[in-house]
Amino acid sequence: MRDPYDILGVSKSATADEIKKAYRKLAKQLHPDTHPGDKKMADRFKEVTAAYDLVGDAEKRARFDRGEVDAQGNERPTFHSRQHAHAGGPGGAGGAGDSFFGFNFGGGRGRGNAGMNEEDAQDIFAQMFGRGARRGSAQAAKGGDRRYSMRVAFLDAVRGAKRRLTLPDGRALDVTIPAGIGDGQTIRLRGQGEASPLAGQAGDALIEVEIEPHGLFTRKGDDIHIDLPITLAEAVLGGKIEVPTIDGPVSMGVPKGSNSGGTLRLKGKGVPRDRGRVRGDQLVHLVVTLPDSTDPDLERFATEWGKKRPHDPRAKLPR
Repeated sequence: MRDPYDILGVSKSATADEIKKAYRKLAKQLHPDTHPGDKKMADRFKEVTAAYDLVGDAEKRARFDRGEVDAQGNERPTFHSRQHAHAGGPGGAGGAGDSFFGFNFGGGRGRGNAGMNEEDAQDIFAQMFGRGARRGSAQAAKGGDRRYSMRVAFLDAVRGAKRRLTLPDGRALDVTIPAGIGDGQTIRLRGQGEASPLAGQAGDALIEVEIEPHGLFTRKGDDIHIDLPITLAEAVLGGKIEVPTIDGPVSMGVPKGSNSGGTLRLKGKGVPRDRGRVRGDQLVHLVVTLPDSTDPDLERFATEWGKKRPHDPRAKLPR
């Protein structure tokens, strides 16, 4: 694979946010769902995802920058063997010592060979496969994690949903989107990452969520905000009106004499958290809206009313 920074189109000094933005932009352009049946695009998407998996993770990126892993994330082990020359004994050439990739693990008593004791062997395994992969350990090295991104509809994010994600290799994962997940947060699917190099536990799939904007609702923390148009009559006289919420329409009372910019609160109609045990609120911002077409009766009323009751709504503005 080419240099991951070149694949993502960023410099080696790019910040984590710059790398994330570059990946998101490319992922949108190249996603297999956008180009069904296009193998070239699928391969490019896979390459971009692998690059982000490497340099989008702070620990993996640091190891790559230090030259400890290559562009595929594979180890570049450096063996610092402590050699002990001993005369005679078992474990040498033709002896009973264990060996691995040409190294003698026979206890350090090879006939004419450079022996290696148990501690040396453990150090080499640790360099090659991670600190958890010591000889005799019951726990084999875990496979690497894989990173993906997923665009989620606004209402699916606040209410929760199940969606299917198509991976670059053609596999599909069923993803449970927890209610209330925030933009940029990550869903972990255990065991859906890379296979272990030593037949141990597979890595995880880390799915970063990108929430699409909604045409009516916006989110600030756990609260939902909405700009709600009301008529002049509703503003002057007040009354009950129907208000959209993320759960469906509800009835709300508008006080007499309401102005544009006035805010009403619907308790418990916001984003759920703590698995739905607690919810934010919905804040309704009133916007007094006149008819699109002119109304002669309204014009006459406004003219007469304005003459009888002069009023300057800008009088309190700073001069």
